[in-house]
Amino acid sequence: MADKKVIFVAFSMKDVKSRDLLKGQSLHTNSPFEYIDMSVKEPYDTGWKDRVRTRIKRSDGVIVLVSKNSLTSEGQQWEIACAKEEKKRIMGIWIYTDDRTNIAGVNTKVWTWDNIADFINSL
Repeated sequence: MADKKVIFVAFSMKDVKSRDLLKGQSLHTNSPFEYIDMSVKEPYDTGWKDRVRTRIKRSDGVIVLVSKNSLTSEGQQWEIACAKEEKKRIMGIWIYTDDRTNIAGVNTKVWTWDNIADFINSL
């Protein structure tokens, strides 16, 4: 297996359970990546954005957990825009089987371990 990759995960706080599921999946498998958790528990401010940008810069790629909640999550939208500005590779994962929300500029796939692993291995 290749070196571990550092992945930033962008998600809506309304979808925190899906983020937890991804984290659990990465911890209980032979995961090829390190997981960066940047949960937001305080209001967004300039300091928060600076810390997130630093973590995104440190990351090899960004996984976006995509749902209808993504369209109204200002924090997640900012994280995606930041990842694009930093020229990071991005892959979206649909987190619900009955929700195929699209985010402009984010190639989104069905949530399977193979899809996630293929993206990470391509970084």
